[in-house]
Amino acid sequence: MTASPDPPQPDRRAAAALCALLGSPGDLRQPEVRETAERARDLLRSGAGADELAACFRALDMLLRQAGDARGLVNESRGGAVPGLTPHIKVAVCPGPAQCTRVLRARDLLPAPHCAVNDTRMRKGRLGPAQ
Repeated sequence: MTASPDPPQPDRRAAAALCALLGSPGDLRQPEVRETAERARDLLRSGAGADELAACFRALDMLLRQAGDARGLVNESRGGAVPGLTPHIKVAVCPGPAQCTRVLRARDLLPAPHCAVNDTRMRKGRLGPAQ
């Protein structure tokens, strides 16, 4: 007689990242993110199956990234302050009154690129969910 394999366990890294996320109210400003995080917490508490939890973790990861959090859910930097890493994608956008859709990566230590249309430097900002 063979022993049955252990039932699949939830992703421990995702559970730890969820714990850090729930402890950071600033990351839960978006209602969809907050609701999905709370749903994942409830699934963990109720002992839901690994497949159901994995689907919820994937949905939460996608919502975080759509909300502008480049880390997503499972990333080594979640819950810790790592120098040089930020949860948002910094970009340079058109500064003029007639704004175009040009978006470039903005580096912290370098000035923003030049905008040829408005003859000035682009302004730095954060990539929003609508961009």
